[in-house]
Amino acid sequence: MAKKRDRIINTQPFITDDASVASSRKRSKVPKTHQQQEKLIEAGISSKIMKVALAQQKEIVDEENAERNPSGAVFAAAAAKTAEEEQRILEEDEKDDDIDAFDGNFEEDDSYHQEEINEDDEKLFESFFVKDAPRQRTLADIIIKKIKDNDADVAEEERPDPELDPKVTKLYKGVAKIMSEYTIGKMPKAFVLITKMERWEDVLYLTEPEKWSPNAMYQATRIFAHHLKNSQIQRFYSYVLLPRVREDIRKNKRLHFALYQALKKSLYKPSAFNKGILFPLCKSGTCSLREAVIIGSILEKCSIPMLHSCVALLNLAEMEYCGTTSYFIKTLLEKKYCMPYRVLDALVAHFMRFVDEIRVMPVIWHQSLLTFVQRYKYELLKEDKEHFQTLLKRQRHHLVTPEILRELQGSRNRGEKEDDPMLTNSSVTTINNPIKEDRFDIPEVPMEED
Repeated sequence: MAKKRDRIINTQPFITDDASVASSRKRSKVPKTHQQQEKLIEAGISSKIMKVALAQQKEIVDEENAERNPSGAVFAAAAAKTAEEEQRILEEDEKDDDIDAFDGNFEEDDSYHQEEINEDDEKLFESFFVKDAPRQRTLADIIIKKIKDNDADVAEEERPDPELDPKVTKLYKGVAKIMSEYTIGKMPKAFVLITKMERWEDVLYLTEPEKWSPNAMYQATRIFAHHLKNSQIQRFYSYVLLPRVREDIRKNKRLHFALYQALKKSLYKPSAFNKGILFPLCKSGTCSLREAVIIGSILEKCSIPMLHSCVALLNLAEMEYCGTTSYFIKTLLEKKYCMPYRVLDALVAHFMRFVDEIRVMPVIWHQSLLTFVQRYKYELLKEDKEHFQTLLKRQRHHLVTPEILRELQGSRNRGEKEDDPMLTNSSVTTINNPIKEDRFDIPEVPMEED
């Protein structure tokens, strides 16, 4: 009994010590301050509060600036009015934009688009160029000419600025520096505002588009193609994008990947692409074979609505012939669209213009004629096929011409239906009698032993 009582007495201090340590730990912990406070506001609500607070603070600052400087209040009010709409546009672009979905898939080796050009073919194409063709006009040429017409004191060497608010001029001079060094990231918000301005061409001129980086040109094309009207974006394509693309091809003998992407984005509005890039390029009379191959690859890879392709073919067939026009015609014909007879007749007239041509036509001309005959031989009139045979006696290629003649001779004419001898020929009768066989008349089969 004494030993048992000693054990109980000896274990008692350990129990009390553990309890005392546990209680001391609880007492030694200092209560955290955030546990005594109320529940924090959610992150989404706090961000909204901060936005409202910043907006109110900005309004106060703008009112003070307007009182101090009334001249700049007009532009500040316009900027504040469009700030909310601009923020909405930027958020839509960041999430999921229609023009972003229009982009195609590129290979890793497509950083530069390059094609091997035969020198003999290039010399032959040059014989069809328009000699002494005027230099292509750019946006800078148009704005400078407009300023010089209004102010005769401007020197020829100067690059004058249009008459705008000094603050606007200073702002977009800074945007010009950013655009010349742009590589990746968000575009300046002031640049997006250009699409909402009435004198957007003058403001765009201040940003010096001829000095933009290739990536900045791609982003500008994406923004303008989405927000500008067809007539406005057509002028941007013709006076800004096309001269830059041609200059890059002329200097580097290939096209930068970002500029190639910009051309693909420009097809987001195919009507503006035709009027701003394709038609001016062919009408210039100086389109090289390399330029035609690179821009033609855009037409080949991208999907173009049928009506816009028909309009493009109709205009190409009726305009003055250049060496590379046949390449664009061939590219559009290979899309195999069902075209109206008016377009087909215009293409027939286009090829028949060369029946009295003394010059030797390039191979691409014969290839475009072969493509036309292969795709639409059943929709040609009998007279058109006879005219083509006359044409091929004067313009002949030892490899392509026999193929064209073979396609013309073995095809029906427009309006004719394909003959089915099983349905139309009455002399053909169908045999319905069953075949009689003699089951005992079995031929001998040789065995392997024989």
